[in-house]
Amino acid sequence: MSDWIKAARLRTLPLSLSGIIMGAFIAKWRLYGEGGIWDWKIFALALLVTLLYQILSNYANDYGDGVKGTDAKRINEAESRAVASGKITAKQMKNAVILFSLLSFVATVALLYVAFIPKYMNEFYIFIGLGVASILAAIGYTVGKKPYGYMGLGDLFVFIFFGLVSVCGSYFLFTKTFSWDMLLPGTAIGMMSMAVLNLNNMRDIESDRLSGKNSLALRLGFKNAMIYEIILLQLPLILILIFFGVNGFFQTQQYYVFIVMILLLPLMKLRRKIMSVKEPKELDPFLKQVGIMTFMMAVLTAFGLNYFN
Repeated sequence: MSDWIKAARLRTLPLSLSGIIMGAFIAKWRLYGEGGIWDWKIFALALLVTLLYQILSNYANDYGDGVKGTDAKRINEAESRAVASGKITAKQMKNAVILFSLLSFVATVALLYVAFIPKYMNEFYIFIGLGVASILAAIGYTVGKKPYGYMGLGDLFVFIFFGLVSVCGSYFLFTKTFSWDMLLPGTAIGMMSMAVLNLNNMRDIESDRLSGKNSLALRLGFKNAMIYEIILLQLPLILILIFFGVNGFFQTQQYYVFIVMILLLPLMKLRRKIMSVKEPKELDPFLKQVGIMTFMMAVLTAFGLNYFN
């Protein structure tokens, strides 16, 4: 059981929850102002679905890199990968991927049933398609003949599914509407998620070169990937500020919503530490730190918008 728990890579779970928290609690704030109803059942099921997606993605990643021999070439991996180390066989991991795919789909249907049935049938079918796409994206990062993670497209898919789909999609589950300003927090969470993936790929840049995994970090080179990383960590709080501005918080003087800005200093310190790294293996501790920063950004934004309502 401990091997399965390690393979689930629990340190990645706060990152996956961030988009749901951001979208759901912006919806709660907006529904409160409009006299609408915010359903806790939708929130609980959305959390379950995203956790299942994340575990599925981690198992599929372990399986895909394991059978391709990518993990065998990694000497900087802090967490021992289950298939490559032989702790879990490739067949067992493949069965786990199938099981979690089914569990993810069932949980997705349950979530969408509660959110949309019986009044919003068209939306139900559209989101079923998004759910299937999310499951396929979770698997396709390293699994298959042409995994998109090996073609340098991982950052794009992470931005779409961890950022835009997670934030805007969870917002839609509650409000049944799409608002263009949701692209701002969606982009913020997406960029933080890309920052985590880029750190991971920068850490593994040499082993990925040997295994033929052409991640974006490898294509850019370590120096340019570092510049890319700093940009990804620089913009999210600015996007959150723009979101507050678009919604009139500078004019209303409701300054409590800006509590998320307390992350400005720790993010600056984190960026400086990352920039000082010379050896890729030294980047591993920052993966968890950026994930926690992303989670705190979502939580503090949710708190600021809803605490005084």
